[in-house]
Amino acid sequence: MPGDTGMRRIVRGVATVTLALLGAAASAQDQYAPPRHTQPPPAIGKSDEDIVVQANNGIQVERDRTPQWELAEHRRLERALAGVAPQRKGVVDAYVVAVGLDSDAVFGREAREAGSVLARRYGAEGRTIVLAGSDGRAASDYPRGSPGNIAAALARVAEAMDEKEDVLILYTTSHGAPLGIIYNDGDQGFGAVSPVRLADMLETLGIKRRLVIVSACFSGVFVAPLASDDGVVITAASSDRSSFGCQADSDWTFFGDALINNALRKSQPLAAANAEATALIAAWEARGKLEPSQPQIAIGSRAERWLSVLDKRVPVVAGKPVGRPAISLLDAL
Repeated sequence: MPGDTGMRRIVRGVATVTLALLGAAASAQDQYAPPRHTQPPPAIGKSDEDIVVQANNGIQVERDRTPQWELAEHRRLERALAGVAPQRKGVVDAYVVAVGLDSDAVFGREAREAGSVLARRYGAEGRTIVLAGSDGRAASDYPRGSPGNIAAALARVAEAMDEKEDVLILYTTSHGAPLGIIYNDGDQGFGAVSPVRLADMLETLGIKRRLVIVSACFSGVFVAPLASDDGVVITAASSDRSSFGCQADSDWTFFGDALINNALRKSQPLAAANAEATALIAAWEARGKLEPSQPQIAIGSRAERWLSVLDKRVPVVAGKPVGRPAISLLDAL
């Protein structure tokens, strides 16, 4: 065995190597750069009408993907879908699908936390699927929020749930346009999910009991196509207005911060939470002298049957908001 001097040298050597490895890992993490949008999207139509038709058909274009990346993405999606627990007979189970469709890190962060908050609020642990890109710190372990992955996630939920008893809670966050919500993964993935496409998928899958929340500019276009007697639709803006806070380095959009990070963490019914979030957003927009986004809500005549059950499940102790408040953007102006 080595003597005391030799042992001290070995210990110092191990410590030096360990610190060097930790430093290298920290350096690698510091150097991580989330995907950026540096190239224009591919042409998917000759006119605005063509693009709408493509969005209604679930357009998705991928480019410069390696076979290794495709396999890794397949495995990420497979794991996410396989982890969904079956429904319980006699229990109104909530199934949460939280999606960030754009690779800007604000949407990755918002989708992750929305999945967590909604799962806790509605007892959906083990019945939650998150589709999201990077949170800005490292490459994502989640499947990306593409139109195809959304379709697969909704189909998996439909397979697991009892459509007469259980509820889908779908939260999507991204940039938006009058044609719908936009999918844009760096310079590689492009597409859109239109209100017609989403409504058709939900109808095909037989998911009528649903709470659909869309955080995006112009998201009010989803209200009429998705409104139903058994469903609830909440959007960040009216059909002709922008919403705010979607800068890539933000932790929350205005809407996500107000509704998810604040109002839905509290022990209050959904309608009261929506009213609180709407008032909070209006105050932030007034402070920033921004054109009001006019968030929308539509609650079906029969939705109270399941909504009242889920509202009773809300934890009594409120959760604490996380991340930088969206209003901090105004402080930087």
